Amino acid sequence: MPTIHIHNKSGHPQTFEVHGFNDNHNITVPAHHTSTIAAGAHASGAIIALHHGHEGEQAEITFAGFGGNDFFDISNIVGAGGNITIQQVGEPSTRKGDPLFMQHLRSAWHKADHKTKESLKGSVFTDGKGDVERIGPIKDHPLLEKFVRSFADGKTYIGVGAWNGSPGNDSDNKQSSAAKGTKDSLITYSDNDASPDPHHHAPHTAHRPAQVRMIASETHSAPHKPSEHHGPGIDLHNRSGHECRYFFYDNYWNGNGTAGANFDHPLKSVHLEAHASAFVPLPTSFKGRVQRGQLIPATWVEFQISAANDGHAHGDVSLEQGCDGAATIASTDGSDRRGGFEKDIVSHAPAGAVVRRQDGKKVLGSTMGNWMAGPNEAAAEWEMKEVGQRKAYIKGGTGTDDVASKNQRFRVDFF
Repeated sequence: MPTIHIHNKSGHPQTFEVHGFNDNHNITVPAHHTSTIAAGAHASGAIIALHHGHEGEQAEITFAGFGGNDFFDISNIVGAGGNITIQQVGEPSTRKGDPLFMQHLRSAWHKADHKTKESLKGSVFTDGKGDVERIGPIKDHPLLEKFVRSFADGKTYIGVGAWNGSPGNDSDNKQSSAAKGTKDSLITYSDNDASPDPHHHAPHTAHRPAQVRMIASETHSAPHKPSEHHGPGIDLHNRSGHECRYFFYDNYWNGNGTAGANFDHPLKSVHLEAHASAFVPLPTSFKGRVQRGQLIPATWVEFQISAANDGHAHGDVSLEQGCDGAATIASTDGSDRRGGFEKDIVSHAPAGAVVRRQDGKKVLGSTMGNWMAGPNEAAAEWEMKEVGQRKAYIKGGTGTDDVASKNQRFRVDFF
């Protein structure tokens, strides 16, 4: 599995907010130290530098995406307060990011006229000497985006890129270019020059045992007879005309109406040939989802096997983190409860609702937003029209029918 190496060249500890890796736990890297995070194959997420509690520059990474290649970039759309670069380990030609971003920012600020500085109040934060300490989210301030492009265009991701029907800025779109193959990633942070040290290598690991997370994996090519199985779990059906691997994610934590979504550590996966099905046994403690593949945006079928209040299974279909096709969930206890939809709503969706996922597939964007981009309002409007909140969660946590099954078992169909 690939590893993310985070090298802190600064003279102080630096904390990073982590999404999609490290169980979504923040990491603090000591001064002049390199810390590592294990990343699963095809994992995707972001490493965001924090400055006095504010999000700043970030490295966005997808391992083994479209064509088996790594995709990564440095983005300043949520802010900046330090310098950061990223590259594949041992491959300097893949490096992205401006290693002197803050120095260029401060220089541009001192050269800016009074009118420009006044227009950026509330977006640019300075110290007692008038030097810039950090900037706020670029994505929310067009004037700030214009200012940052004056010195960093083509060096980092500045705007939101091709999203929500907008073609984006060509310089930003080019930041999403692929590296060759998949390798460990090296992120370098500094208050000064964030170029990797010329002789920096990944920490020696020859005597460290490899940490391999074993994911239960099954392959099925023929339909099964549901009556053959009686325990808790899912009768999973691939109703599409192509093979697919489905991944089951158990939440990291669960609260009263809230949950910590798991993006990087699937409990198990099941490969189904076209029109095949399989019974997937699950522990009664399972509370999470099943989805096609491991990438988002994607359609989520969310469920728990045994609720604390009644011991029944409860579930629904959610489009809040995107839609890569239709799905349904149904009870198997004779109550005939059903949620989700069978209609293809992706193929003919308006351009503003569609995004291109890392694997190259056209999908509908997230209606709630995540570390990759904000909410896609066009997708939400289209899904409300074509599906409706009653059949699937589109926005917010109410208005969707709860599908319950007393026997702790569901039938789930992906179309």
